Amino acid sequence: MSIIQVNDKKFAPYLTAAQIDEQVKRLGAEINKDYEGKKPLFIAILNGSFMFASDLFKELTIDAEICFIKLASYKGTKSTGQVITSIGLDATLTDRHVIIIEDIVDTGKTLYEFLPQLANQQPTSLKIVALLHKPEALAHPVTIDYLGFNVPDKFLLGYGLDYDGLARNLKEIYTLVDG
Repeated sequence: MSIIQVNDKKFAPYLTAAQIDEQVKRLGAEINKDYEGKKPLFIAILNGSFMFASDLFKELTIDAEICFIKLASYKGTKSTGQVITSIGLDATLTDRHVIIIEDIVDTGKTLYEFLPQLANQQPTSLKIVALLHKPEALAHPVTIDYLGFNVPDKFLLGYGLDYDGLARNLKEIYTLVDG
């Protein structure tokens, strides 16, 4: 891995594909153990979580379902501070074990606003699995039940994370250089 350029910004290597894969396998194994016989419903938050959700779902040996919702709060490299719902949830959550799949939790605003909407549907349980968490940036209380990596409060790119829609397809994660 070497420094890459996306549009006007440079990004340095941060996490390798092997490091990510190792954590995805660990998270899958934990969820398999905790949800054996429970048939959870996973809700993947688009767009960023699509690669993580796909890889995580491949690690599951339990019966499980998955659906997708699109929530957004980023434009460029900064959070807009507003959560926008673009594609709504079409699954019934009542009496279901629900696991939210997030690519990254930084301020926590997206989940903080979204979780009460889900809780109103009375799921049996409601948990969060996130690949990345920026503890220094957390501004809203959110509990991550299954976590891949704690990361610094820097802009990250790759493995589903984008910069103005680009570079989601990278197998690794990069960090913004001097940005």
